[in-house]
Amino acid sequence: MTTSTTVPARAAYVDLEREVALLLRRARAITTRLAGELHRGLDGAAYGLLVLLDDSGPLRASDLVAKLGLDKSTVSRQVASLVAAGLVDRAPDPDDGRAHVLSTSPEGHRRLSEIRDARRARWEADLSDWPSSDVATLAELLGRLNRLGEARELKERGVPDPAHAPGGALHRDR
Repeated sequence: MTTSTTVPARAAYVDLEREVALLLRRARAITTRLAGELHRGLDGAAYGLLVLLDDSGPLRASDLVAKLGLDKSTVSRQVASLVAAGLVDRAPDPDDGRAHVLSTSPEGHRRLSEIRDARRARWEADLSDWPSSDVATLAELLGRLNRLGEARELKERGVPDPAHAPGGALHRDR
């Protein structure tokens, strides 16, 4: 932050930091609870990995390591617990016989969909007094914040931001 930042602007950043920290604490607690609902003994990190697999489609473990920025052994442990629980399928990679492709199992997808539907219903109930335009604005602003955070994480890990690559999001309109 520069010295030219005004006192009200500084206060806004203090408020932002506090509210985001609270949101993250609540999100971690909710993720841990949801993981337990999905499968007894499943941890929150494995839940996040399952969500990523369900959203992205089949991926190799090395892709999960890169996308999540986690240690290979951590991802391997989480994948093993998801496979053992029947929530993830592991199949030989058709392009590389030494590797495996991971995907959400039909049962994993079904159970995850039920939990996501319940979460969305809770958001709808909690925000029922909000105008839909406020909900849309919140979703848009959180999306911008998430993209900014993702770009910063990629930069800090030395991974080129795909949005800046030829054909990336920042080059599409040029």
